[in-house]
Amino acid sequence: MRTTRRLALFSAAFLALAAGAAHAQDGTKIRIGTEGAYPPFNYTTADGQLAGFDIDIARALCEEMKAECEFVTQDWDGMIPALQAGKFDAIIASMSITPERLEQVDFTDKYYNTPPAVVVPKDSDIQGVTPEDLAGKTIGAQGSTTHANYAELTYTESEVRLYPTAEEYQLDMGNGRLDAVVDDIIVLQEWLNTEEGACCRVAGTITPVEEIHGPGVGIAIRKGEDELRERFNAAIKALRENGKYKEINDKYFDFDAYGE
Repeated sequence: MRTTRRLALFSAAFLALAAGAAHAQDGTKIRIGTEGAYPPFNYTTADGQLAGFDIDIARALCEEMKAECEFVTQDWDGMIPALQAGKFDAIIASMSITPERLEQVDFTDKYYNTPPAVVVPKDSDIQGVTPEDLAGKTIGAQGSTTHANYAELTYTESEVRLYPTAEEYQLDMGNGRLDAVVDDIIVLQEWLNTEEGACCRVAGTITPVEEIHGPGVGIAIRKGEDELRERFNAAIKALRENGKYKEINDKYFDFDAYGE
């Protein structure tokens, strides 16, 4: 009897997954995975609503594709496995296009590209971002990110501590447990503009390394879903051409986040 129940549950789950995939393929509904904890790109407001540059871009892309959007929040370190398992159809969560990730998923063209940076306490003697500048220091970064990979590969004479979310390394930085943190310059600047971020300053930006940081941030989809990828690519291009991208960009930034 227990075996029959398990089989029934498995069949129901399989049918639900198949139905979701069918919706993504026919374009009527696209489930989008995002983190909701990476301001100003994606975050959750006080009333529980998703907001941010990623979210606004996702909604505009779905409108351009004439598809219904449904957002699904997911912890960052489980994002790609959840996509592969069919929890959602695409990831729009400031995920950089890297060779390592391309082995697991496909990506659209980029939809933005901003540089990484290092932040330190205001009274720190750190004046740069080289391995020599940070030798012997404790550096924080969000785990499973290009910034974490860069820190571990570059700052070999430093202690690198990885955190599940940006909010957690920011808390430790504010409490004096870290000498520096590495992340996207926009995310760091957003934090520095808050009361909690008043502790710190930008020590400098990092020149992106193609093999680590990739060519920019794209939308991740499951391997082989070429039609969905190309629909997103066409929509990204359309937003750039019809002015909608600039409208969203200017809501958050005073420069073109798309990059070169």
